[in-house]
Amino acid sequence: MKFPRIRVLNRYTLAIAVLVLASAALQPACSEEEKALTIYSGRSQSLVNPLLEQFAVDAGIQIRVKYASSTDVASLISEEGDSTVADVVFLQSPGSLGSLSESGFLAKLPDDLLNRVDTRFRSPKGEWVGTSGRARTVVYNTDAIDPAQDLPASILDFTDPQWEGRIGWPPLNGSFQAFVTSLRVQLGEAAAREWLLGIKANNPREYPNNITTVAAAARGEIDVGFVNHYYLQRFLNEHGESFGARNHYLGGGDPGALVLVAGAGILSSSNNSEAAEEFVEYLLSESAQRYFADETNEYPLSAGVAPSGALPPLDSLDPPDVDLGSLSDLQGTLDLLRDTGVLP
Repeated sequence: MKFPRIRVLNRYTLAIAVLVLASAALQPACSEEEKALTIYSGRSQSLVNPLLEQFAVDAGIQIRVKYASSTDVASLISEEGDSTVADVVFLQSPGSLGSLSESGFLAKLPDDLLNRVDTRFRSPKGEWVGTSGRARTVVYNTDAIDPAQDLPASILDFTDPQWEGRIGWPPLNGSFQAFVTSLRVQLGEAAAREWLLGIKANNPREYPNNITTVAAAARGEIDVGFVNHYYLQRFLNEHGESFGARNHYLGGGDPGALVLVAGAGILSSSNNSEAAEEFVEYLLSESAQRYFADETNEYPLSAGVAPSGALPPLDSLDPPDVDLGSLSDLQGTLDLLRDTGVLP
């Protein structure tokens, strides 16, 4: 059986000018390739490429994929405008999806696709849909912390001086920055600033990402850290129940109980919308949702698929009521993080 040819382009990590030049250089060279579905992915190649390859095989659709950060994808499309070759975006950040929607780049999705996902996890305008979820949690060291007695009810309470020298966080991480953006949206600029300054006064240890923060909690280097839920499961899969860290879910509508989503949207300029819809439908299918549950340890959002491992049910998390698409002002968050000294 002859499978469709798949071309996967390298991750873009350079400045936007380089991204634009690279995009121009990678235009399809023949009429057959013009029929291919072009996907701009803000999800990492190592994480989702097997899923995209399987879609191409199952659907019999040739695909071309450009990998970059979700922020860079949104910036690239803004630069390319209606001349973009992208048909569909698959991003890890609802803020980037919201930014594209606000700028008029995304088309309205069919209702039958939108209705497969809870209204909390899709665009209010119907222009993008969540494909998997990641909950914000407090990871803690199991020797130092009894979650029933030692942890506060709110993420806001970690500014208490009793937490001095005990906290870890990854300010450069995109999900952490989305959480800070959510604080700004929910509580206002002044309250978000106050929280950042309060945590900074407690001398938190800084880590480059969620993985190193979870590992530090397990080592006892910190007592608590602010991360996404699914990194812990990867350590448990490797090290077993003896691993010295666990997640605490705040719930109660607290800002720290935010559930972020990865999601997909179709470009309004696409001439291949039928294949693009087929791709979005595939991401919401049972097989893809099981992939997210089993391979990335995220929360499935459709097809009735349950999360893997011992994750609490999605319906039990009780996140804050915030429009995820409104988390689009990353620049404002970066300005705040720099102004408070959290970022240089």
